[in-house]
Amino acid sequence: MAQLKLRTKSLSPEELETNRKTREHIDTVATVIDGLISELNDRIVNHDASKLEDPELTMFTKFSNRLKDLVYGTPEYKKCLADMGPALDHHYANNRHHPEYHDNGIDDMNLIDVLEMIADWKASTLRYKDGDIIDSIAINKKRFGISDQLAKIIENTVPLLNRNIEK
Repeated sequence: MAQLKLRTKSLSPEELETNRKTREHIDTVATVIDGLISELNDRIVNHDASKLEDPELTMFTKFSNRLKDLVYGTPEYKKCLADMGPALDHHYANNRHHPEYHDNGIDDMNLIDVLEMIADWKASTLRYKDGDIIDSIAINKKRFGISDQLAKIIENTVPLLNRNIEK
């Protein structure tokens, strides 16, 4: 972790107390961020684990080749999702990074859900014909009723999504 460079002159007792309180604040923020990182690490380990067993395993085995040749958001893509039926419903019901998991969609999600969701969207663009994260954001903005502000935040995150994976 980077070290904060401090001035070297002698500090007054008031300045020392201010620095003590500031360091306490910094430590508290670090503790909170560490908790968020722990949650993200849990999401890394458990992402889409429900796909590894039935009913999802059979369904994704059957439909994966069909899906990869479709363009995201097209009527053909939507028909394929409909054909996946109860197994896809099971997937949504067991993975909170999908808006369909929540009674009120995106509005019930937390930031960790949103981060996992957009990482999922990015990874999905690599699996679909002509996949593009910016196009996916635009389609999903309409599909899930994402506000302009949240859509812009997600768009602003794209360079971070692309940092380790290029497409």
